[in-house]
Amino acid sequence: MGKEIRKSVIAGTWYPGDPSTLTGDIRSYLEKVPEQAVGGSVVGLVSPHAGYAYSGQIAAYGYRLVAGRRYDAVVVIGPSHRVLFRGASVWPSGGYETPLGVVPIDSGLAKAMLGADPVLNSDRKPHAAEHSVEIQLPFLQVVLGTFSFVPVVMGTRDLRTCEAVAEAIFQAAKGKNVLVVGSSDLSHFHTYEQAKRLDQAVVDLVQKRDYRGLSRELEDGTCEACGGGPVVTAMLVAEKSGARGVKVLRYANSGDVTGERRQVVGYLSAAFFRDHPGE
Repeated sequence: MGKEIRKSVIAGTWYPGDPSTLTGDIRSYLEKVPEQAVGGSVVGLVSPHAGYAYSGQIAAYGYRLVAGRRYDAVVVIGPSHRVLFRGASVWPSGGYETPLGVVPIDSGLAKAMLGADPVLNSDRKPHAAEHSVEIQLPFLQVVLGTFSFVPVVMGTRDLRTCEAVAEAIFQAAKGKNVLVVGSSDLSHFHTYEQAKRLDQAVVDLVQKRDYRGLSRELEDGTCEACGGGPVVTAMLVAEKSGARGVKVLRYANSGDVTGERRQVVGYLSAAFFRDHPGE
């Protein structure tokens, strides 16, 4: 079982390694989020994946919306920053460990996803040093308590890959109440004003639920998102699931946190929801 538990690689650096400090920081971020509601049940989130000191407060806007809700499983989709490969990789069994404990893999859901399309594989290597999935887990552990999940790391982000991964998730999750998290930061290392212009294009396309437009503009460089594939995939799963509601919850960049505006990174929190509660 030991080799099936993916150990944390960013605890103590990207977020606190001490469980009580980590929990306290996350609760503090959540408490600072003003009360807001959407018109139905949340089925998808866009959430940033920088260190908590930079993007934790933005991430809290999405996680506050799902606090205390019950999901049969969570699918967290992140981009691959360190391993080049085609398609998408699923960690198929065991769990991911954080300072708050091990989050178990929903192996049945993972197996169903892997069997749905050959674009998905069970290679564990892309997960080993990847931060984009792990960074979401402590927030989920605090707001959901006990839950199971499927981690997906995307090596390619073209629309065909996004559509295939989204369809695999949708088919595997039929009959289940599943939350999908698309892990992504936005533009990187532009000036504050340049970043705001680039990032507004992403915000506008997410708000319009225009996944095709977002995929196209990411490909041609009109806008930037290192997790653009995961965002497009989350949008597609939400669309397939009948979620017609979207709310951009918060946008900011690292300059808003540090005051350094020469080279910034953009962050977005957004939610996709079914229009009628209880659907």
